[in-house]
Amino acid sequence: MPFSPKAAETKYTMYIAMRFAMAKLFSTVSIRTISFTKMSGAGNDFIMIDNRSLHLELSEAQIAKWCKRGTGIGADGLILLEHSSQYDFAMRYYNADGKLGSMCGNGGRCAARFAYLSGIQKMHLTFEANGKCYDAFILDDSRVRLKMQPPQNFRDALSVEGYEGFFVDTGSPHVVIYTSQLEALEVNQIGRKIRHNAALFPEGTNVNFVEPVSDSVLRIRTFERGVENETLACGTGCVAAAVISYRLGKAPHRHITLLVQSGETLEVEFDETLQHVYLTGSASVVFTGCVELPETP
Repeated sequence: MPFSPKAAETKYTMYIAMRFAMAKLFSTVSIRTISFTKMSGAGNDFIMIDNRSLHLELSEAQIAKWCKRGTGIGADGLILLEHSSQYDFAMRYYNADGKLGSMCGNGGRCAARFAYLSGIQKMHLTFEANGKCYDAFILDDSRVRLKMQPPQNFRDALSVEGYEGFFVDTGSPHVVIYTSQLEALEVNQIGRKIRHNAALFPEGTNVNFVEPVSDSVLRIRTFERGVENETLACGTGCVAAAVISYRLGKAPHRHITLLVQSGETLEVEFDETLQHVYLTGSASVVFTGCVELPETP
């Protein structure tokens, strides 16, 4: 094709116009640097941000991007530590998909540890989450004990996707299924089907597969709603497994140890009436860092 000065000039003009438009666009975008702490609650990991002075309002897409493993920070969820007019702090929890979540037991324990490290230095902390009050106790440098809300909405012997399940709400909805083949079980495949069974669970559910080891020890694997995958631990799932196992006589003790997928243990204790339920386990800092958040006026 012969060289055309006019065509070259037109292309150059378009190029300059495009560069000018891009420069104008990016001149309106400011970058905000946000400090975060990555924490693990027995293997359940979270991005923790002290939002008491930042006043962040993050989009679903931004949270999901940060929680994505491989390309983001990587976590099962994100927790904002916020002011409370009644308690030591408020906890706002988002699932890894970016959506606002229901109560997270391990997240609550990590939030208490994070609050302590962020200057609220009390061994007994009270906080609010989803309109409910929780008590947390800093036991030592690694363990936190959390008083849960009483379990409710028990539903026994449900037939779901070829399995017998038992349902309870422990701050989040949970199905418990017993198995003698826990290690070989296709947790993601089976859990995903049950989690999305809209006929039984219109709002979805978490799914726990449990194998009793003794009358006070349970092995557990959990498919988590909102993460949409198996996680290394689930606090409200462990509470669900413990209280249902107690009601069914599979674990007749009121202090139950749960072996989670991370290799750690969680402890669940409760009274006979199931009105006072406690979850205990590790809540540890993994690392701290900063992440950039683009802002437009």
